[in-house]
Amino acid sequence: MKKMIWTLALFSTMSCHTSNETFNANLALDYCAHQVERALEALKDSTGTIDYTIAPRNILENDTAWNCRNACPQEWCSGFWPGILWMTYSYTQNEDIRQKAKSYTEALGVLTTQPVFDHDLGFLTLSSYVKGYEATDNPMYKEQALRAADSLATLYNSKAGTILSWPRHVKDYGGHNTIMDNMMNLELLFWAAQNGGSQQLKEIATRHAETTMQYQFRKDGGCYHVAVYDSISGAFLKGVTHQGLADSSLWSRGQSWAIYGYTMVYRYTHEQRFLDFAQKVTDLYLKRLHETSNDWVPIWDMDDPNKMQAPKDASAASVVASALLELCQYVDAPKKKVYYSAAENMLRNLSSMRYQSRQSNVAFLMHSTGHYPAGTEIDASIIYADYYYLEALLRYSGSLHP
Repeated sequence: MKKMIWTLALFSTMSCHTSNETFNANLALDYCAHQVERALEALKDSTGTIDYTIAPRNILENDTAWNCRNACPQEWCSGFWPGILWMTYSYTQNEDIRQKAKSYTEALGVLTTQPVFDHDLGFLTLSSYVKGYEATDNPMYKEQALRAADSLATLYNSKAGTILSWPRHVKDYGGHNTIMDNMMNLELLFWAAQNGGSQQLKEIATRHAETTMQYQFRKDGGCYHVAVYDSISGAFLKGVTHQGLADSSLWSRGQSWAIYGYTMVYRYTHEQRFLDFAQKVTDLYLKRLHETSNDWVPIWDMDDPNKMQAPKDASAASVVASALLELCQYVDAPKKKVYYSAAENMLRNLSSMRYQSRQSNVAFLMHSTGHYPAGTEIDASIIYADYYYLEALLRYSGSLHP
């Protein structure tokens, strides 16, 4: 009964936030920790046991608990749940959560013992083994992450200057394909080069970032989801979409990957060109956001003709909020104020009754869009939205650097 009363009080307090109040990140973090405990309880079977080989992916309409999928190289979201647990542990120091983070992470060991499946190996190991290493200094976690970085680097095509994203789709696209999501996975290579891996990993990541900057963006800073290069000569062939509305539209999550990705690249390289470009892609996103959304959470694609009636994507807002809290540390005072304020407003919106799941289900957030053209995960709770929301909250509170 006490737990129920506390829960109702927490939800009631959070719903009273207005734009005139200072955003209370600790209250939002307490909410996330509570939702994690609810989710872990729901993940137990009838005997009270958790199967650590399956990982949360989404919660669809009318569901209340996570739909899970086998943790495997083909399931790119498998690392986000252990990452959420590691971050929750860093905030709460709850030993039970640490043990469960450990079990979920170690269930992913198979990822680094077989040939790389695709670029998502970065997502899978950054959020699990790297987060785990940061929390525990376990040398086995570092070894796994370094092995994963070497494996990811085997997808690099020196002629094209980028990492192949989807080996299984080379014929479908007519060449070496690189998707914007891959900017996020470069962090594994940068991290590895900084933590005992080959310096060539940093060179590969830097070249990928500069090639992508040259070919995978339009003049205004909007990105193509997929860049296709000739597999032999490396020549750029075309920019197309896979999950956006159209080849030339501004797919919100794709642009969020670009904002986060180039901010991260600057962190590791300190090259001004990457900082300038991070600001360019951010400024376009913020401009279009204000033109197409009634709050700080974007519609799934900013060129959707349904405009403000189109489905929202809380996952894109979470990624951008986290990125801006880092980016604002690298820019001059006027820009810093703009980016910090934008991130704060994004977190305030995401932490409102409109977007938090609260008692509806065990996730943190609702109203994300996964793959609109395919008709999947539309207006859903999705695990990576929760991951980047929690990361953003920790950055805002000052307990996660950078």
